[in-house]
Amino acid sequence: MAGGGDFITELADSLAQDALAASEELDDDHLIEQLSTTIGAASMTLQEAFMTSVRIRRAEKRGRGWLEARIAKAREPSSQ
Repeated sequence: MAGGGDFITELADSLAQDALAASEELDDDHLIEQLSTTIGAASMTLQEAFMTSVRIRRAEKRGRGWLEARIAKAREPSSQ
């Protein structure tokens, strides 16, 4: 099937976004791992794509936080 990888990536990323939001809303650190295990029982390909999306989105969030803090610090008036 042409473009099958794109479909899996899009599906996994959509699920990752929903799962990350649910994990935060429910304050459940184990939700992602439990969902990953559930997915993996049916499709290791989807599980791998899901976990890749989760890692990428977590890294992007961390990177944005660092960048925002760095910019805020640079904009602070000098304390001297």
